[in-house]
Amino acid sequence: MKTCTRLIITMGLLIVTGCGRKQQVTFMTGGAPHEFAFWKELCDDFEEATGVHVELVRSATQTEQRKQQIQVGLRGRKPDPDVFTMDIAWVGQFAWSEWLEPLEGYGVDASPFFRNIIELADRHNGALVGLPIFVDAGLLYYRADLLEKYGYDGPPETWTELSEMAAAVQQAERGANPDFWGFVWQGAQYEGLVCNAMEYFASAGGGFFDADGAPVVNSAPNRRALDFMRSLIHDKQVSPPNVFTDMREEEARMLFQNGSALFERNWPYAMQLHAREGSAVRNTFAIAVLPHFEGHESAATLGGWHAGVSRFSDRKEDAVEFVKYLTSYEVQKKMVLELSHSPGRTDVYADAAVAETMTGGLKDMFYSALPRPVVPYYPQVSTVLQKYLNAAIGAKMPADQALAEAQKDILQITKEYAQ
Repeated sequence: MKTCTRLIITMGLLIVTGCGRKQQVTFMTGGAPHEFAFWKELCDDFEEATGVHVELVRSATQTEQRKQQIQVGLRGRKPDPDVFTMDIAWVGQFAWSEWLEPLEGYGVDASPFFRNIIELADRHNGALVGLPIFVDAGLLYYRADLLEKYGYDGPPETWTELSEMAAAVQQAERGANPDFWGFVWQGAQYEGLVCNAMEYFASAGGGFFDADGAPVVNSAPNRRALDFMRSLIHDKQVSPPNVFTDMREEEARMLFQNGSALFERNWPYAMQLHAREGSAVRNTFAIAVLPHFEGHESAATLGGWHAGVSRFSDRKEDAVEFVKYLTSYEVQKKMVLELSHSPGRTDVYADAAVAETMTGGLKDMFYSALPRPVVPYYPQVSTVLQKYLNAAIGAKMPADQALAEAQKDILQITKEYAQ
């Protein structure tokens, strides 16, 4: 695999890396330790094949901190980092701020990638300003062995079924494991809570904005969904109290992976970690679409990380070639097999080795996953939603009041941007 990848890179970059001069590209990204080790290997392979050194700069694991670190250089119009990874929700803001270099002038071809995701996130005023390295959508992880043990035929289809199964199995398992919980998910005051809430809201018939872009946060479907989210922690007590204080992706993953939860909402990255040697659920977990409220359909928030090149880079050609490498067929396949990340390229899913993995079966989900609002003021909207959603699930504020306050603040934000 490495030989093939290096040959392709060498052929593609022979002109760019000629003349024997030492070149360097700075790449800023983050992730779990095993992910960062993967990026380091790719950087080393790229340098060996092209002669272009890639200085790998580690950013924070938490999404908001990672964004702040990248923005320091961009706001200061500094040449570093040349290349960086962006949460799908940032791409629009970075493009509106004119921080991203258009890519098609450097020979980048977007046709192998999910067209809906490219058009939604990576095109700005007609220009291609990013490429999806990997794509995400919310999933339900569940203990198949425990559902079978307690007489259930399969995973829940509705949120009511999930809460009932979670309560029954939690009670039964507490005898052997006092720390066992029915359902773990992301409820801390950060972007992940917005992603979770969007899935509950949409699967109740609600949402954040209507088709015309008007805020519709304060709606009956959203109130129903938010009340249910709160009840999981405080009434049904199938989710731990720290859901709303500090539970993010990794906290939920570790509880489930340690064998202390029946259900887990998380992104596809957790599959590879749950299946690795030493995991308590290595051979006992499965995945399913998230549940829905009665009379509605399941919904999954679209996530993922995209590669961008800084407009202020002084090594744009080398930087774009590195982005081409990160999003090449060979690297995207390697990413599936080693990290269980879902590739941004659609052609990789047809590979025989990829098709045999859990990740290989997720392709269709990414065509219908729901994007967060694509508006230049989304960061401000998200901050408002995080504040009030967290207050509601923490039982610090009734759901109707939280949504009314959020609606008022978001309306004010939209008015300010319209002026």
